[in-house]
Amino acid sequence: MKQSGFFDVEERLARLSGLGDQLEAFSRTVDFEAFRPDLDKALAYSDGSKGGRPPFDPVLMFKILVIQTLNNLSDERTEYLINDRLSFMRFLGLGLSDRVPDAKTVWLFRERLTQAGAIDGLFNRFDATLRNAGYLPMSGQILDATLVAAPKQRNTNAEKADLRAGRIPEDWQDKPAKLSHKDRHARWTLKFTKAKRQDDGTMPSSDLAIPFFGYKSHVSIDRKYRFIRKWKTTHAAASDGARLREGLLDKTNTASSVWADTAYRSKANEDFMEKQGFVSKVHRKKPHLKPMPRHIQKSNAGKSVIRSRVEHVFADQKSQTGLFVRTVGISRATMRIGLANIVYNMRRLLFLERLNASA
Repeated sequence: MKQSGFFDVEERLARLSGLGDQLEAFSRTVDFEAFRPDLDKALAYSDGSKGGRPPFDPVLMFKILVIQTLNNLSDERTEYLINDRLSFMRFLGLGLSDRVPDAKTVWLFRERLTQAGAIDGLFNRFDATLRNAGYLPMSGQILDATLVAAPKQRNTNAEKADLRAGRIPEDWQDKPAKLSHKDRHARWTLKFTKAKRQDDGTMPSSDLAIPFFGYKSHVSIDRKYRFIRKWKTTHAAASDGARLREGLLDKTNTASSVWADTAYRSKANEDFMEKQGFVSKVHRKKPHLKPMPRHIQKSNAGKSVIRSRVEHVFADQKSQTGLFVRTVGISRATMRIGLANIVYNMRRLLFLERLNASA
């Protein structure tokens, strides 16, 4: 076997480019340096006057989080694949002989950003980049939420009652190691899904209710470009409708229409939107024990054609990047979901830029 040289690596990278390296397209389309001010502010590294090994470049570390989110990788798997894949190394600007951050360094970097509450600033920074590129929020907005799974907790009924009441179970208080592995913010809820037709061709009389544990991702996308413009993370049992009044509506959208499903239909929400200058296109609910009036059924059908676009966002996040919360606590879950939203917007920008280039 001949010894590989510099030109062999360059030839392999050129072949990766020809095969369509997504990370290379990211490097061309996304200005990662734009994130540096927010990263520097959140990390607050020392000036190095006291000595010690200098930290890794924060933009490089943030790009590692992007790789991790794109591929749904654990910290250990991320470290391995950066060492293993030429495409990852090229995206990060690393050579074969350069030092690669280990799993613990990746965890500490993400944890530092989490504790600083930096994810909102990073998301807003990229949203400003989108606006500067001409992708303004237009044509109204669409709201929805999706459940995001987290590792299930095995708690007693008494412990569950304490957690619902906002208390730390007594047995956990003097066991810091156990407490650190217990998620006190995630909640159980029921996930309803349409029942499937049975073997004899009949349909069950009721839909299926599946227990679900984790968190909920609430988003608002603009109708024109389908970028996520506003978002929020809650536990899985939180009401969808109440989040509408908690900062999910984007006042900078060039149109005032708001689409959402029946979970967002309430007098409080309708009054709130009217006072804020929004036009409600929220689905109307079926009257109790009465058939749905024909005109409302037709109106809801028309709204569904537009509202369904937000489902594509969640489908992309779960099928392409495997959205899942591996961590403990809502702060880390918010970081995870926020990163997923940033990466979705990056992938969406990549798609639109390719569309414009081919037009």
